[in-house]
Amino acid sequence: MSINVNLKKIREEKHFTQRELAIGVNVSSTFISCLERGTKTLSLALAYDISKFLDCSLYDLLGVEERR
Repeated sequence: MSINVNLKKIREEKHFTQRELAIGVNVSSTFISCLERGTKTLSLALAYDISKFLDCSLYDLLGVEERR
């Protein structure tokens, strides 16, 4: 899956609205909507903030398996 699909899926599983996530990571809800639609790109710093807010790993958010 792509980042935008993972973001929306995880956000909804955690029962957060786009607005709640936006406030939690200090961006606009419009920006979160754009991320979820795939019209904006996600910086690593924001990906980290989102993963912390949603209590998930960066690997889960990015949709990749952790390598050891």
